[in-house]
Amino acid sequence: MRIHKSAEDYLEMILRLIEEKGYARSVDIATGLGVSKPSVSVAMKQLRQGGYIEMGKDNFITLTESGMEIAHRIYERHKVLTRVLMLIGVDPETAQEDACKVEHDISPATFDAIQAQLVKMEAK
Repeated sequence: MRIHKSAEDYLEMILRLIEEKGYARSVDIATGLGVSKPSVSVAMKQLRQGGYIEMGKDNFITLTESGMEIAHRIYERHKVLTRVLMLIGVDPETAQEDACKVEHDISPATFDAIQAQLVKMEAK
């Protein structure tokens, strides 16, 4: 299923927070993405209605299976693209920013080719 870039960013941030802190809360998502708390509330409602997240009574946010699938795909793309950009000499901050822009629009075939090339580059 195709979802908006902003929804992918939210799902990726939730995954990253869970990996880093063991939990994800709206306030942490707002901080991580540099958006307002009301914006996060609207996004969380839409993601919950779409079946991508669940919110517990403790206000912790978890990813459903479909949310996790999208989050993993986007986060993997982000990490691979960041590494490739850094390998060709882009500074880490710019590499992170540019990877975030590209990760949503790159075709699966192009991403697979980049990932295969990265494996070759890192094997040297």
